[in-house]
Amino acid sequence: MEIYASGEDYLDVILILQKKNGMVRSIDLARHMEVSKPSVSHAVKTLREGGFLTMDKDYCLHLTDIGHEVAEKIYERHRFFTEQLIAAGVDQETAEQDACRIEHAISDTSFRKLKEKVQGTD
Repeated sequence: MEIYASGEDYLDVILILQKKNGMVRSIDLARHMEVSKPSVSHAVKTLREGGFLTMDKDYCLHLTDIGHEVAEKIYERHRFFTEQLIAAGVDQETAEQDACRIEHAISDTSFRKLKEKVQGTD
């Protein structure tokens, strides 16, 4: 199943909140992303149907293996671009917002090449 940028954002936030809090519920997503509960409910349903996450009997969300893989990929890109933009003199808030847009638009090949160039491993 194809996943869109908004779905990647949800997976990324679930990963971040899991690392921070250990567990994630839909309400946690709504608060963190500043979106409505119905929006989260729709996204969670779509991601569950796509096999990217599960929900347990206590309504806690858990990334599946593929969901975790996608989330880690987006999280790595987000961190990388945020760090590069801040190093270039962009303020934190703008860097975070721009990184969120860039992380979805760049191809795997371009990201890998750029990362290698920045890290001096080309």
